[in-house]
Amino acid sequence: MLISHAFEDGVLHLSLLRDLDVTSRAAAFLETEALLYAHRPRHVRIQLPTSDPSPASLSALSRARRICETLGIPLTVVGPLTPARPPRPAAA
Repeated sequence: MLISHAFEDGVLHLSLLRDLDVTSRAAAFLETEALLYAHRPRHVRIQLPTSDPSPASLSALSRARRICETLGIPLTVVGPLTPARPPRPAAA
């Protein structure tokens, strides 16, 4: 499994579990395509695993963008989650 997903309120949330390489790029896209056709979302949100994705990850993202565009589904791409920082103490 290369991606995780959740579907809520018409939005398909996809997350790449790791940065893709050439051998996993097509499989990730096929998973994405199957989820798009199964859920028929009104919006898609893809979360990338790193702030500097590999060319293979960008290629899979580009293919997902094209299919979303063809189906008329808006697509949003977000970067990796960063842990929340504790609040800084106030300066005296």
